[in-house]
Amino acid sequence: MKRHAFSAAAFTGTLLGAAMFSAPAVAQERFITIGTGGQTGVYYVVGQSICRLINRGSDEHNIRCNAPSTGGSVANINGIKSGELDMGVAQSDVQYQAYHGTGNFEGDAYEDLRAVFRVHGEPLTLLARADSGIESLDDLEGKRVNIGNPGSGQRNTMEVVMDAKGWTEDTFALASQLDAAEQAAALADNNVDAMVYVVGHPNGSIQEATTTVDSRLIPLDGPAIEGLVEEYPYYSKSVIPGGLYRGNDEDVPTFGVAATFVTTAQADEEIVYEAVKAVFENFDRFKRLHPAFENLEPEEMISSGLSAPLHEGAARYYREQGWIE
Repeated sequence: MKRHAFSAAAFTGTLLGAAMFSAPAVAQERFITIGTGGQTGVYYVVGQSICRLINRGSDEHNIRCNAPSTGGSVANINGIKSGELDMGVAQSDVQYQAYHGTGNFEGDAYEDLRAVFRVHGEPLTLLARADSGIESLDDLEGKRVNIGNPGSGQRNTMEVVMDAKGWTEDTFALASQLDAAEQAAALADNNVDAMVYVVGHPNGSIQEATTTVDSRLIPLDGPAIEGLVEEYPYYSKSVIPGGLYRGNDEDVPTFGVAATFVTTAQADEEIVYEAVKAVFENFDRFKRLHPAFENLEPEEMISSGLSAPLHEGAARYYREQGWIE
């Protein structure tokens, strides 16, 4: 009996050993989370689009991605810093402030923040009800204005404009703090006179508002705006083309930032490399996922609007393409 038992054990061990030797190694699946913004905004589309392209290749690299709706730029960087998010979308000015410890990050520089690439341009967009009497930035005084939810990019940029004008929340009859998904309905329901949004165009929320109620895009120019563009490297003048929205046939001058994709220095180099590769090796597909992506060019995406150092995983891909040295 002992001999038979020993032989069976030996035979079983041989089979197990052979199986272990011959079976292909199964790589552990890795999960990443990308912070986006409100569901009506372009940031949500950016995150969802990047995830879609990453997940298309998950059989090869074993990376799975999800991109939930979040509070926006500041919230995304804070989420990356706390480890709740792996990557995220943030305005170029918020990226600058976080890395250098200014603005909403005053005295708390996040030196481990890393840039991955720039996405689309985002002008600060001021939309007012046609019956509000608002025709210029100065006309916001004494009006009901949605300045955006705390943690959002539009709130951050609007506060910069308010500082440049010497305004506080008390400047307005109401300074509401609705998020991007709520403000179009508030404008249509006459709960606010005007709303601000830092966003690529065309945009669903602006489309909803202009379709629902007579409203107009307000020019953002003048000495205060000129001063901001001259002072800060991440701002530039911009134009919202006429004809994109009902009742707004003329080009509207404004200024703005760019959407950027960011991560942390601690992010796995291979994961960042695969994320970048998924976007640029499916670039035509990516550009078709939203009209704001239509005119993207790789050369600009890896150079302009980036205040933090490139993550090594991104830099590695760009070097392989000969885009950087």
